[in-house]
Amino acid sequence: MISKALIAASTKPMILSILKEGEDYGYQIIQRVKRVSKGKLEWSDGMLYPVLHRLEKDALIQAEWRISEEGRRRKYYRITETGRTELAAEIEQWMSVHEALSLLWKPAAV
Repeated sequence: MISKALIAASTKPMILSILKEGEDYGYQIIQRVKRVSKGKLEWSDGMLYPVLHRLEKDALIQAEWRISEEGRRRKYYRITETGRTELAAEIEQWMSVHEALSLLWKPAAV
């Protein structure tokens, strides 16, 4: 089980990465995270929407209400240029952490 702290720390870069691929709405974002994590990360509406609202407030994403093909009203999110810049910084930071942990966890040569 992945800790709540690690899940919380990874939500911003994950959402921005998903939206970099194209606009999407909340339920699809939740499903995408579940798919890419092979079921290890299961986000809830109650966890996702406050993060989306914060990212929107910080101008990292924009939202627009639309009617879906099925006739349902959905809020679609897309990344902004500010969000793309922030994602690049997030990637750099996460890669630094990944590289350090990889070195620490690498089996010692005998």
